[in-house]
Amino acid sequence: MESGAGKHWTEEEVKALLSVWSEKNIRKQLHGTLRNKGIFIYIAKRLQELGVCRDWKQCRAKYKNLKYEYRTVKYAHNSGDVTKTMKFFHDLDAILRYEPVTQLAAEENGRCSATETQLNTSPTTDSTQEIPEDEGDVANSTLAALEATQIKKETIDIDDDSISTTSEDRSCTPVAKRMVGTDNHIPLEEAQNHFKVITVNDTGAGKHWSDNEVRALINIWSDEKIQQMLEGATRNKEIFEEIARRLMKRGIDRDWKQCRTKYKNLKYEYRALQKENEHLGNPRRKMRFYDEIDSILRRQPLGPSSWGCESSSLLSVGEVTANTGSLSIKRKTWNDEVSPVPLKKSASENTILHFQKLLTERVHTVTEGKKLLLERLCKQEEMQDLNRTQLYADPSAIQQVPAPAPAAVAMAPAASDLKLGKKVNEGKTKEVYELPDMPGCVLMQSKDQITAGNAARKDRMEGKAAISNTTTSCVFQLLQEAGIKTAFVRKQSDTAFIAAHCEMIPIEWVCRRIATGSFLKRNPGVKEGYKFYPPKIEMFYKDDANNDPQWSEEQLIEAKFCFAGLTIGQTEVDIMARSTQAIFEILEKSWQPQNCTLVDLKIEFGVNILTKEIVLADVIDNDSWRLWPSGDRSQQKDKQSYRDLKEVTPEALQMVKRNFEWVAERVELLLKTKSQGRVVVLMGSPSDLSHCEKIKKACATFGIPCELRVTSAHKGPDETLRIKAEYEGDGIPTVFVAVAGRSNGLGPVMSGNTAYPVVNCPPLSADWGTQDVWSSLRLPSGLGCPTTLSPEGAAQFAAQIFGLNNHLVWAKLRSNMLNTWISLKQADKKLRECTL
Repeated sequence: MESGAGKHWTEEEVKALLSVWSEKNIRKQLHGTLRNKGIFIYIAKRLQELGVCRDWKQCRAKYKNLKYEYRTVKYAHNSGDVTKTMKFFHDLDAILRYEPVTQLAAEENGRCSATETQLNTSPTTDSTQEIPEDEGDVANSTLAALEATQIKKETIDIDDDSISTTSEDRSCTPVAKRMVGTDNHIPLEEAQNHFKVITVNDTGAGKHWSDNEVRALINIWSDEKIQQMLEGATRNKEIFEEIARRLMKRGIDRDWKQCRTKYKNLKYEYRALQKENEHLGNPRRKMRFYDEIDSILRRQPLGPSSWGCESSSLLSVGEVTANTGSLSIKRKTWNDEVSPVPLKKSASENTILHFQKLLTERVHTVTEGKKLLLERLCKQEEMQDLNRTQLYADPSAIQQVPAPAPAAVAMAPAASDLKLGKKVNEGKTKEVYELPDMPGCVLMQSKDQITAGNAARKDRMEGKAAISNTTTSCVFQLLQEAGIKTAFVRKQSDTAFIAAHCEMIPIEWVCRRIATGSFLKRNPGVKEGYKFYPPKIEMFYKDDANNDPQWSEEQLIEAKFCFAGLTIGQTEVDIMARSTQAIFEILEKSWQPQNCTLVDLKIEFGVNILTKEIVLADVIDNDSWRLWPSGDRSQQKDKQSYRDLKEVTPEALQMVKRNFEWVAERVELLLKTKSQGRVVVLMGSPSDLSHCEKIKKACATFGIPCELRVTSAHKGPDETLRIKAEYEGDGIPTVFVAVAGRSNGLGPVMSGNTAYPVVNCPPLSADWGTQDVWSSLRLPSGLGCPTTLSPEGAAQFAAQIFGLNNHLVWAKLRSNMLNTWISLKQADKKLRECTL
């Protein structure tokens, strides 16, 4: 048994638990058993033999928490986020790797956390009533035992955000188990544990809301418009999405479910404290942020229907309050109606009988509700298993859904409801259809056809449409996530994707790193393999009758093309040329971890008919580039292997198809990275928080995790070095950012005691900034600690370090350079037009 609350599992204890858990018979019993108390009693006994004193409840709680955290990390890895990690991951992976991995429902996490909280806050088993976990346990509890029990603590189960909690969906309303007391109230010394709020569905295991995050949430909550929407709305998902967006602008990464859960927890805790403070003889006490929440909620009534539960997220089994005057029983039904039943104190027998009847009805209601909830969860798990099976069986079925243009997604119908309009265009390998239900969008349908020499050679290759569609979807998603503007909206099916409707510019832009192919014919004397630094840009006018002649910039400008109202002039040509080079370099960098050399690339641009801007359009598949594994031309995997065929035979086509499949399999890996990295911002004072949050927000744009810590190298050097050692010990590459303005000792101390990069980012004041900055610039010899005054500059400095080994971060940096250049080019054009 644990000796007192708050005793955590040591590393040795967890290793002992894992050693027992790893046994085949234990795994088999845990995997196939629902009522597993006996198994964990056995595990606790085995642990005692190993010198670990834990009871069966503690073993079960730790088992669930480890399993949840493992699945969260595993799910993140499968989704491409390899930065998430945990202790004992490899040990757990050896045990659980054969089980299906999904994102666990918040309800399971809530159960684990609630169990552990209950264990840690219960000093003895005599003073606390054990809350049954199964509906059978609730039903079997005798009414006499329930009446006689004196409750000193309650376990609060937070609502399950993964299941609908709106008033329209009664059948799946989560049930919070709540035991009934007699006339005893919670002692003040136990109130802190009683009102401990369990946050569910946080991003990352164990990530709680910091004080600064809560302050930001309350600040947004205090907005009168937000309050009015929250008071008058039943379906409030959109409101909390807006709150999450506002938090993101402040550098706080929380999704709408987390915001809603925290909002409900704060509101519940506030009203629970108000209710407790109303009891006679109970002096007033306050919660954290009481005054701020009180100023928001004090004008709202605190009737029996509003305290304790928000909407249908929490359901009371029964609630009995007793005071010196009268005894009243309040019931909360599934439709949130409150029916107070006054009982006279003199009619004690009638009171008890009536209470027993109400409690029996409530236990029955809870049992039925939990059955419905469990059925709902089982159906969800079946659907997840089905989707997962389809996903692993057919990699090409993965739907890539990057952020499309607002006009494109506003009316996006379900796949089954998609209606095709007239055929807009048909090429050698694809067809383009209008989408009547999605104005401004088209469907790009690939064909099972391969061509060469402007269709001089043409063959049907079974499965090529799906291969090309997969390749194009992955490449466009990679570029779009990096920040390149594309026409891609989403992958619609195995052989088609939805794109923004563009008027195509009839120019093929070619970017070359290595001289080969037609370039050698047009430039005799240049040997194959000659490398271009920077990459060489060429353009070809699309004219099959004349074999796509090469054009110069001057020819393109003098053609005075106009598409979707945009005239192609010098600015537009420069933008396409600069974009072609950036796109090539991003894809070149992305293929390097696969040990593949991107030799050259052919792309096309179009003008979006809605936004009137130039975007990358058409397709980028295995017909669009030359790809040499290990830089060896003899291993080429692109369409050149088809062009080089002397005779097209079924066997030769199969060889070409295998090359295309090889590329399609590996192109999905471009969306992932094995490289890890994080930024740790050390601030000398909490007053520097706003400056640090700007750094965190900027890091998020590069996809780099960022943590904020408070420490002072002057006032607590030992703690500063302890924090440093903490991040050095887990092996994750880290960049430290020191935020200290007045007499900056934080950056130099860190730089002198770690081999990790350290950058100063002092928050200078207007009064003393010119003097304070010298403490960051004038450093002792032997220290390499650069200084940047811009929070965004500090994040970019870290991104440039991680981008050396992380192609996804590098792609965002390269895209930012391109977009900055384009914005300046367009601004100059507008200025010249206004002047003229």
